[in-house]
Amino acid sequence: MGTSALEFDKPLIELEQQIDELKRVAEERSVDLTAEIAPLTMKLRELRKQVYENLTPLQRVQVARHPRRPFTLDYVRLAFTDWIELHGDRAFRDDPSIVAGWARLGGETIMVIGHQRGHDTKTNLHRNFGMAHPEGYRKALRLMKLAEKFHVPVITLIDTPGAWAGIGAEERGQSEAIARNLLEMSQLTVPIIATVIGEGGSGGALALGVADRVLMLANSVYSVITVEGCAAILWKDGKSVEMREKAANALKITAPDLVEHHIVDEIIPEPLGGAHADHDTTAKSVHDVLLKHVDELRRLKPDKLVRRRRQKYLRLGAVEE
Repeated sequence: MGTSALEFDKPLIELEQQIDELKRVAEERSVDLTAEIAPLTMKLRELRKQVYENLTPLQRVQVARHPRRPFTLDYVRLAFTDWIELHGDRAFRDDPSIVAGWARLGGETIMVIGHQRGHDTKTNLHRNFGMAHPEGYRKALRLMKLAEKFHVPVITLIDTPGAWAGIGAEERGQSEAIARNLLEMSQLTVPIIATVIGEGGSGGALALGVADRVLMLANSVYSVITVEGCAAILWKDGKSVEMREKAANALKITAPDLVEHHIVDEIIPEPLGGAHADHDTTAKSVHDVLLKHVDELRRLKPDKLVRRRRQKYLRLGAVEE
């Protein structure tokens, strides 16, 4: 999927370029350079494994924000079939920061709802960098209720720094829209599976995150605030690497930390080098895990589903003496 600009990826990029150059020379001059390429390829594989198995929390934040990482519409294309996008909240407008629609997962009809970022400046501006307005959350809720009407499972894909905090969004009831989603999702009588595919930030993420099962990709993050915001509030320095690293460590935002604290139910593995390195393999992993959870949740009656969901969230943050 191309090279990345991450600092810790630079040795990998240099090795990739050496291998590409040798392949180019071999092709242009019709010479066999297999003996030279093979050890470099092996070294690249080992180095990539070493780097990505030992990422710090702040480095995972950087991977989660990678512009080449697959977004909701990429998963729609690769992991689902028969996509029919639906638009609008029937009150104000359609918010492109959240995409939603009918799809099929292994033959099962589902409703997919997710944050959508852009892969370049133009599309990022169109998608508002994945930061939804209240009409985005109201669109999501409208379609969740539609899915409930037809007894269809809801799958949400979370990837946002947070809800949009502009004046217009506040005037149109941003906090009410998020709160309404939390309430309604807690009572929805169909299975809900939320998956953090990149950066899950604050209430903007939680508005799609009240679910029977919460999943995370291995290099995604999920937090009440960005590391920059946390560092700026606590230590008046949101820019230095040292303070951002300190915030990332303290927030416990990585998938293993969140599984340990029972906030996340399962970690979906990413290919070596991160999801941005191989969209197809990542989408296959997401597809298989989602299918498993949909099959399990489909067996529960609606009243039991709601009761277990309620108990799941009541257990969070409980203090044991």
